[in-house]
Amino acid sequence: MHRKFVIVLSSIQLWCMAVSGACAQAQAPNSDTLKVNIKQIEEQFLKNNLTLIAEKYNIDNAEAQIITAKLFANPDFNFQNGILNDTHDAYKNQSVGISQLFTTAGKRNKNIRLAQIGVDQARYQFFDLLRTLRFTVRTDFYTIYYNQQSATVYDLEIGSLKKTLTSFKEQFAKGNIAQKEVLRIQSQLYSLQAEYNGLVGGIDATESELKMLIKASPQSYIVPLVDPGFANTISATSVPYSKLLDSAYVNRYDLKNARITVDYNKTNLALQKATAVPDVTFSLGYDKYGSFNNNYVGGGIEFNLPVFNRNQGGIKQARIAIDQSKVQLENQQNQVAMDLATSYKEALRSEELYNSFDPAFKSDFTHLINEVYKNYLLRNIGLLEFIDFYDSFKTNTIQFNNIQLNRITSLEQLNYVTGTPFFNQN
Repeated sequence: MHRKFVIVLSSIQLWCMAVSGACAQAQAPNSDTLKVNIKQIEEQFLKNNLTLIAEKYNIDNAEAQIITAKLFANPDFNFQNGILNDTHDAYKNQSVGISQLFTTAGKRNKNIRLAQIGVDQARYQFFDLLRTLRFTVRTDFYTIYYNQQSATVYDLEIGSLKKTLTSFKEQFAKGNIAQKEVLRIQSQLYSLQAEYNGLVGGIDATESELKMLIKASPQSYIVPLVDPGFANTISATSVPYSKLLDSAYVNRYDLKNARITVDYNKTNLALQKATAVPDVTFSLGYDKYGSFNNNYVGGGIEFNLPVFNRNQGGIKQARIAIDQSKVQLENQQNQVAMDLATSYKEALRSEELYNSFDPAFKSDFTHLINEVYKNYLLRNIGLLEFIDFYDSFKTNTIQFNNIQLNRITSLEQLNYVTGTPFFNQN
């Protein structure tokens, strides 16, 4: 009778494993499921990301500053009408004047140049933000994919153990099995459920960040579509290190911004020196009765004398700003080289570890665990050995998913550090 129970239970458990695996693939409502590949997710990001849209307005603001810098100063106009004097024609005593400020030493052109550099700075800041957010989008995408693959393993094992626990409780009540087997299965189930909840919580947090970046519905459930063999088509060694470094120096927008900041400060120094040169105001006036003769017309010129204030402080500050920006540029270049060296080493280590795994490992291990499960139900192996095999299956599958994720993330990090999509998979 015990033999018959084992055979029936074995069939039930194998069926449950298949059903659990199928259920794991359909855990979200179809109406809220967003199935996208990496290319589609990037398209939605570029189209919908509100942070990028807001940052782009800074470029428009900077361009408006060029318009302002090109404008000439408005002329000044004054008019006076007599109110009281000794003549009967006091109200006819009128005078008018007009004056115009002219800047000297090329101040207007220098201000225009500063505004133009400001536009370049705004553009570089926008594209550097784009580089950072795109890295987040892509790494979030792959993180969700591989963690969902790991969650499927938990779904399968938890679903199977739930069915096993129900059957064992029934058999324990009939006296067919010992209570310790029921408690051991129950303990294993609770442990798996706790681990699963932690994994799903991490997926939810990453998914929430990705949905925010692409402006997706909060109720949507993202299912990344990834070709399982795509990881074999890219390699960190496919691009020489020297090319990676040259590309980083040329294409990193934060470096471009650091370089142009030096130009900005040099132009500002020229402007501060020009500020020491007085501007000139020309004026023209007409006075009907108030001057030494009637209908007086006169012209004038006005400028300050640079005796005390020759903008010494502004010139000194501008020189200091140049030296400071040069140091900051050098520091930024050193940081780029350091980041690339670290990221490249990490990519090589991740790739070496990934290549050390046998491609047939996953399928062989899956076949093995199925055989172990059958042998446990037939009592060819004990409970502890069965649990140990199951833990090994889960641990190794999740580790392999993490290894694949770390490898892809390290390649995305190289894209990010170099500012060039050398290792993109579309």
